[in-house]
Amino acid sequence: TKPTGTFSVSTNPHTFSSVNNIMTPQLRPLFLLVTLLSFLANTMSFAVAKEVTVEIQSPGTGPPVTASHRYQSHVTLYISNADGTKTPSGWSTRQSDGAARDAPFAFQPGVGLIEGWSEGVLKMNEGERSWLGVPSEKGYGARSMGSQGGGGFWIPANSDLLFDIEILGKEGGARAATKQDL
Repeated sequence: TKPTGTFSVSTNPHTFSSVNNIMTPQLRPLFLLVTLLSFLANTMSFAVAKEVTVEIQSPGTGPPVTASHRYQSHVTLYISNADGTKTPSGWSTRQSDGAARDAPFAFQPGVGLIEGWSEGVLKMNEGERSWLGVPSEKGYGARSMGSQGGGGFWIPANSDLLFDIEILGKEGGARAATKQDL
């Protein structure tokens, strides 16, 4: 019989649904392929995180940052708001941004850091100062950090982060020259 354009679902467990009743054997593989591709496209769109961004404020003259060294840096952390503004998190290593004194932060990319930090600093050079944008998925995700309303810093859950970071140089090495030094 030819399909009439109306669909009904059989309550008889020994018959297929109306879709199977009108589908020819030649169309079934195509239908399954389209269904699978649609499922994969929807699943993958949720799995892909936003990208880490690096916006150079002052270029550095030193070599690129690598995962094989520890570095000294000055950092101020902000929460990046959906409207494009930023809110101070309360964490900084710069006296000019609220720290008690300048106290560089030592780190090694890939060791004990959030994924977005490591990914971003590996795009930088020694001596460079940049805005490092880290999406929540590559930051702290659904975890909040710090002490809300108390002293210290506060990062709400699911926050996109914005680091104002300057790579001073390798730990124990000479400080890399910055644009301000030239």
